[in-house]
Amino acid sequence: MAIKPVLRMGDPVLYQVAEKVIEFDTPDLHALIQDMHDTMTDMNGAGIAAPQIGVSLQVVMFGVGKNPRYPDAEEVPFTILINPELIPVGNEEEDGWEGCLSVPGMRGVVPRFQHLRYKGFDPQGNVIDRTVSGFHARVVQHECDHLFGILYPMRIRDLTKFGFNDVLFPGITLPDD
Repeated sequence: MAIKPVLRMGDPVLYQVAEKVIEFDTPDLHALIQDMHDTMTDMNGAGIAAPQIGVSLQVVMFGVGKNPRYPDAEEVPFTILINPELIPVGNEEEDGWEGCLSVPGMRGVVPRFQHLRYKGFDPQGNVIDRTVSGFHARVVQHECDHLFGILYPMRIRDLTKFGFNDVLFPGITLPDD
């Protein structure tokens, strides 16, 4: 459909709690998903949330295949997740570097639950229920935070581990995510 502009940190839409999707398998929902996919693909992102393109609905998509931009990341199956519910499995957290399409050119170390169960729906309204770990769990938590008005810098505990990519990692080109 269309590549949409990605809202950047500071835009009030990014700090709102998104509305739940009420109707599934509609032309409007499919058009939103296509716009999100086109935008994420154009920006080489690992995921995107509807609020990032200015639509305050609880829709995220994510997925990482074998990708030279994420050489150390395990594969994450492409998923469209609607009205998600996240349930930590245990209390174990892991720190990891994150970036975001809405916070371009920056990275920060963010604690995330290592193990996670997530539930929600696909675009047709079928139930999704998965238990995941590691990078997959991190990606889901990052994207779903967008649905609740949270950007990753809000989760950083040590601001000395937050900065511009070119300063933190000189000579290395990093994806925005």
